[in-house]
Amino acid sequence: MEIQITFDANDPPSLAAFWAEALGYRLQPPPEGFDSWEAWEDAQGIPEEKRSNWSAIVDPAEGRPRFYFQRVPEGKTAKNRVHLDVNVGGPSDTPLEERRKLVEAEVGRLVALGAVEVRTAEENGEYWTVMTDPEGNEFCLQ
Repeated sequence: MEIQITFDANDPPSLAAFWAEALGYRLQPPPEGFDSWEAWEDAQGIPEEKRSNWSAIVDPAEGRPRFYFQRVPEGKTAKNRVHLDVNVGGPSDTPLEERRKLVEAEVGRLVALGAVEVRTAEENGEYWTVMTDPEGNEFCLQ
């Protein structure tokens, strides 16, 4: 069984580009026989106003799920009911001080890409930072 994670978005190509950089993914290449998504859209007869309504990213190693970004007319209005936890602090036996440094370094990298740092927490020997992506979707770095 395979799963796909889907994000509603105002700007699917931009949000996909952010998450590709954040997760070490790549933009999904066009189908075989096409040198670009534009060529594929031309072949499918997709009208200009409906182009860029979606984007997708894939794991280069093919072991993690595909992410799909779809344009929706409304903006984000409430807290996510589901969010991603991105584990950047090393294995569970990594000392807390080292995990903290790894998380803080990743916070800086993602802020430079357009994420926003919301708050940091440390409880029960765990350390994480709550962030939002460029469209306001919450996620945690731990």
